[in-house]
Amino acid sequence: GFMGGPVQRRLDLSKMTTNSQYDGMGLGENFPSPQYTYFDASVGMSFNTQLNENVDNNMFAGVAYHHFTNPKNSFYRNSNIELDPKWVTSMGVKFSVTPSSYITLQGDYSRQGKFNEVVAGALYGLKLNEEVDNPLYTIHGGAFLRLNDAFIPVIKLDYRPFSVALSYDVNISKLRTSSYGRGGFELSVSYVGFSNRKNSTLNSI
Repeated sequence: GFMGGPVQRRLDLSKMTTNSQYDGMGLGENFPSPQYTYFDASVGMSFNTQLNENVDNNMFAGVAYHHFTNPKNSFYRNSNIELDPKWVTSMGVKFSVTPSSYITLQGDYSRQGKFNEVVAGALYGLKLNEEVDNPLYTIHGGAFLRLNDAFIPVIKLDYRPFSVALSYDVNISKLRTSSYGRGGFELSVSYVGFSNRKNSTLNSI
C-alpha cells in the first residue's frame, strides 16, 4: 500500500502566552508564518495467512516506512530540521474461542531516529448475529499498553463494510503526576471493500 498527501501545521498565536508578555515585551517569538504546509508519504506491505480451515484462526505481519520524503518540520523555516523517517513493524494472531467469538493479539514496534515505541495488546471479538461465518455485526473490547507511557482501553464495532473504534490513553508514565493520568480520546472509522475479478481473486480497495 501507499499513502501520501499534503500536511498543514498551524499555530493560533492569539492563544499563546509567553514569559515576555508578562514583561510587556509582546510575544517574544518571531515566526516567519504561523503555518506551513509540506508533502508527506508512506509505503508498506503485509502478509496474511489462514492457519487452518477456521477463518477465525489466522496471523499477519507487516512493515511500513513513513516520512520517506524527509519533510521540513519547523515554524522558523529552519532547513536543518527535518521529520525523520519512521519504521513500523506489526505482528498479530487471531484465534477462535467459540464459533461466535475470537481473540486478537497484536503488537507494534516503531523506530524514528533515536526513539522507539512498543505497543501491544488484545481484543475480544463477539459476533452478534447467527450467521457466524459472515456476521453483519461484530463488537470488540480490549486494551493495549504503550510501554512506559499509557494504558489504552478500546471498544470497536464492525458493521460491514464499516468499522468504528473508540480508545482513550490513560497516562501511566512519570508525567502522570502533572497529567493526573489523563490522556486523549481517539476515534477511527474504516471502510473495507473488495472487487471480484474474473480470475476470482479479491483485491482490497
